[in-house]
Amino acid sequence: MTGETACEWRSRLYAGSVFHRRLRPRRHELRYGVFYMLLDLDELDGLDRGLAGFAHNRFAPVSFYDSDHGGGDGRPLRQWLEGQLQRAGLSVQGGRIELLTMPRIFGYAFNPLSIWFCRDGNDRLIAVLYEVRNTFGDRHCYLFPVEPGESPIEQRCDKAFYVSPFMAVDGDYRFRLMEPDARVSLTIRESDAEGVLLTASFAGEAKPLSAAGLAVMLLRYPLLTLKVMAGIHWEALKLLAKGLRFRARPAAPASPVTVISPGFRR
Repeated sequence: MTGETACEWRSRLYAGSVFHRRLRPRRHELRYGVFYMLLDLDELDGLDRGLAGFAHNRFAPVSFYDSDHGGGDGRPLRQWLEGQLQRAGLSVQGGRIELLTMPRIFGYAFNPLSIWFCRDGNDRLIAVLYEVRNTFGDRHCYLFPVEPGESPIEQRCDKAFYVSPFMAVDGDYRFRLMEPDARVSLTIRESDAEGVLLTASFAGEAKPLSAAGLAVMLLRYPLLTLKVMAGIHWEALKLLAKGLRFRARPAAPASPVTVISPGFRR
């Protein structure tokens, strides 16, 4: 696929911003610019060969490693995800699987949240999987079935995984997701017994995936993934200064994927 133009890739770039607002026990806000890649798993080998500056499972200015996602053991990601879908009684039947994620930048990556979009053989979105990571090296996934034609996609689940050291593992998440197109957006509201505790969102505009496009993203968001990790620790220091204290870190869930039944979605 060397020499192909950007418009021939289904994979693409999204440039935008992340916003967090914490309401209790102290108000705290942050906003920072980021870019994500929407990667069609079936295009990874072609992108490795034909997209200058990008590599799959090897070093490059911008790269994607299978071991950063899924089971973390380096096995093919489609195989891993189809196994999770089978556990949930779902099948993509060879359909497209796309992953919205931040790539490795000069070999380093940290993704607080990546989103998998799973389509069947008729290109209908049948499931969304949210892959969450914390700064302690743990990861957990929430797998939701999607109703045909649902837009925006609205989902709910109990919180099962320790993310912020300032928040307990209780309450629930509510997701509002717009499927990637010319734009993509996600809003997450985390609530406890007293009401909404935190709102987090990402919104981005699609950009063609090309060598020039990657170069622009690297110039606009230099050392993106290092900035994300540094930003997390800087915001933690500010929360400590506001009087918040660390919560005990429980063991990660026994199952790496929480499957959400359709009846619990709302």
